[in-house]
Amino acid sequence: MQLLDTPYQLSAEQIDFYQRNRFIKLKNVFDGETLAYYTDVITRQVESMNTVTTKLDERDTYGKAFLQLFNLWRENSDVKTFVFGKRLAKIAADLMQVAGVRMYHDQALFKEGGGGITPWHADQYYWPLSSDKTITAWIPLQETPLPLGPLEFSAGSHQIVEGRELKIGDDSEKLIAEKLRVTDFEHVIEPFELGEVSFHSGWVFHRAGANETDQVRKVMTIIYMDKDMVLQQPANKNQENDWHTWCPGARVGEVIDTELNPVLY
Repeated sequence: MQLLDTPYQLSAEQIDFYQRNRFIKLKNVFDGETLAYYTDVITRQVESMNTVTTKLDERDTYGKAFLQLFNLWRENSDVKTFVFGKRLAKIAADLMQVAGVRMYHDQALFKEGGGGITPWHADQYYWPLSSDKTITAWIPLQETPLPLGPLEFSAGSHQIVEGRELKIGDDSEKLIAEKLRVTDFEHVIEPFELGEVSFHSGWVFHRAGANETDQVRKVMTIIYMDKDMVLQQPANKNQENDWHTWCPGARVGEVIDTELNPVLY
């Protein structure tokens, strides 16, 4: 638990890399012992919250991508300890170059053995947030070689406006892939070592491959936002839903300061 609040020192080069590309992978953010403990905690919590019973081949593309459970921190005190750790939160603040960060929400993304691709998308399509000072910590709970379906990035693609209006699905996979093929943005797909964590911004395009194994790819994510983030008027029904689900009681034009959005660093 001590590691969860121990600062992780970023170099100026790492911060510059994130600012240019809006993603970064960082090694040795966690050690094996810490991950083993919280993998067990998070797995048990996912199993207790999961209500999906349909077979993989009976689901749509989104449903095949992963089992998705939200705000585990509200259901389990051990998960809360992990999610509220200052080590990750300070990395998020330092990469975004902001004074502090709030919780937007957490989510577990468990891609089952044989699970499908996670289509190209930009997360912030779903978020009623007034700036791009948002970042997701993507935390694999095991070593993640390419056959398990690690996260892939289009480096620097936050500069592209086209495709931001697409929710995750077959259309986003096809149309964004076509757009990225005619750009100079580097496509980065690499395995993750045990303890390696990636951080990506809300508008950078990313995807994940299928899980070609019989092992579950277990990932925990934490979405942070600038502690001074202002709620914007929702631009689509998904943003409207996110407002009332993850920022209940927040007002358009004001800083998002609700009990679900505590300052974590």
